[in-house]
Amino acid sequence: MTVLLYVAAYVIGSIPTAIIVGKLFYGVDIRNHGSNNPGATNTVRVLGKRAGVIVLIGDIGKGALAAALPYILHVDADPLLIGLVAVLGHCFPIFANFRGGKAIATTAGTLLIANPWMLVVAYVSFFGVIFATKYVFMGSISVGVALFIYSLLEPGQSYELIFFFFILFLIFLHRSNIRNFKAHKEPKVNDKNLKNDRISKKK
Repeated sequence: MTVLLYVAAYVIGSIPTAIIVGKLFYGVDIRNHGSNNPGATNTVRVLGKRAGVIVLIGDIGKGALAAALPYILHVDADPLLIGLVAVLGHCFPIFANFRGGKAIATTAGTLLIANPWMLVVAYVSFFGVIFATKYVFMGSISVGVALFIYSLLEPGQSYELIFFFFILFLIFLHRSNIRNFKAHKEPKVNDKNLKNDRISKKK
């Protein structure tokens, strides 16, 4: 039964929310616009705040639903681990040729169910780093760092190794952002040129 939970979590995570919203309401593949990432941040950049909020809610919901499966089905399994499989599905979705998002919103949904205090710590870091640096990718990577530090300091936690590899995973997912940053091409959140990526809703 536990194996089926992991499979179900991966399938749930694989639902390509941003791609569905882009194609259904705008007639575009979000992966061909902006940063080419099918996540909430690029959806805001390309399709606007309303579409971005829909994608954000959907991606958070995927992680939350997956993490809740052990409670819903009364199975003895770790909600955090189940939810992280949904994060893996979000990043490498079977329904979208394994071209997915960058983990952040679906991780938030997972933590919302599995450990709300981790959610608070991680996303205070996320927004704090973005506020300080104006770079979303730095805030995203800081989520992994914050979770790793939390797991080291919190008594009874045994997720240190998981979150150490999660940091590496986030660095891998944001490798193009890191390359752009080194080349002075990575846009900040307040970059006025981002509005040039905006496209209109299909009629």
